[in-house]
Amino acid sequence: MITSPPKKILIVDDNPTNIDVLFLHLQHAGYTVLVAANGADAIISAQNAQPDLIILDILMPGIDGFEVAAQLGSISTTSSIPIIFMSALTDITNKIKGFEVGGVDYITKPFQHRELLARVHTQLTLRQQQQELERRAQELQEKNEDLDAFAHTVAHDLKNPLQVILTYTELLQQVETLSPKGEKYTDTIIDTVLKMHNIIEELQRLAWIRKDKINITPVNMHHHVEQALLRLQTMIDEHKPDIQIPEQCPTALGYGPWVEEVWMNYLSNGIKYGGTPPIITLGGKDQGDGYIRFWVHDNGQGVPPEDHARIFEKAVQLDGESSHGYGLGLSIAKRIVEKLGGEVGVNSANGQGSEFYFTLPSIPT
Repeated sequence: MITSPPKKILIVDDNPTNIDVLFLHLQHAGYTVLVAANGADAIISAQNAQPDLIILDILMPGIDGFEVAAQLGSISTTSSIPIIFMSALTDITNKIKGFEVGGVDYITKPFQHRELLARVHTQLTLRQQQQELERRAQELQEKNEDLDAFAHTVAHDLKNPLQVILTYTELLQQVETLSPKGEKYTDTIIDTVLKMHNIIEELQRLAWIRKDKINITPVNMHHHVEQALLRLQTMIDEHKPDIQIPEQCPTALGYGPWVEEVWMNYLSNGIKYGGTPPIITLGGKDQGDGYIRFWVHDNGQGVPPEDHARIFEKAVQLDGESSHGYGLGLSIAKRIVEKLGGEVGVNSANGQGSEFYFTLPSIPT
């Protein structure tokens, strides 16, 4: 069984009697105790020994406790060490000053040893929790960096081979006379490659959304809807949707490239899962509460009410005979809109089509 080493506590006091008493109580409680008799030695000891906690007297010759704390706080290797001030000074001004220069607690002399140990234990526990949070934050940062590297690798190492497969399969259909089964197999290859390409792009978008630095500005919705439709031209040619766009559309605050992604995902789902042919209606309206609501309505089979909440989760698969997966698209849309200060949702029922909506802040008047 691995046990943690005892916590190190540095006592800083110019009074030998106080040091002896503190040393005895803390050592008996199982701590490793270090001692400094003045401020200058305390700064050196803290840098060299890296204690888990410092108990610091205020009134000392030379450098007083306030100055010691200030100097330790300015040094990167000692700035996070918690400091408990200890003094016979009881006025509120000194206590406030102690907290201002970085102290985490204050003990008044003469102290009760049980109170002292309780305060020491509390601060050490808080420091341990803080260090654990910092460790987890570092792990999360490393995982995020790994995700970015993975997205880059996916883009570079997978998209090119997929394009080769797609090109040669299309050439095979053009230059060879294939049997009906051969046509079916090559069509399946092309369809699968396109799906894989879409998954890769969605992974790239996830990394892009996390890293992109944005400026919130008024967004020309008509422009970004048109750009989204241009990107979906191949799907439009295949499904022949009737897309109805209003002449006037409210302007909201957002980030154009991100908002375009939301429109593209909503339109893509409407086209893929609408009726035959798909009828897609876009709209926007000022709600009067500081937000503008935009929507894409389709004429598909609809989404059951029990699935409304989870449809924006990653790669959700809906139940039912005609179930389909929404991939990462809607979860990406949700991330984008929430980062821009809005919300997403769906109004739908079986057999009655679906209206996917999102809100964005309106321009202050």
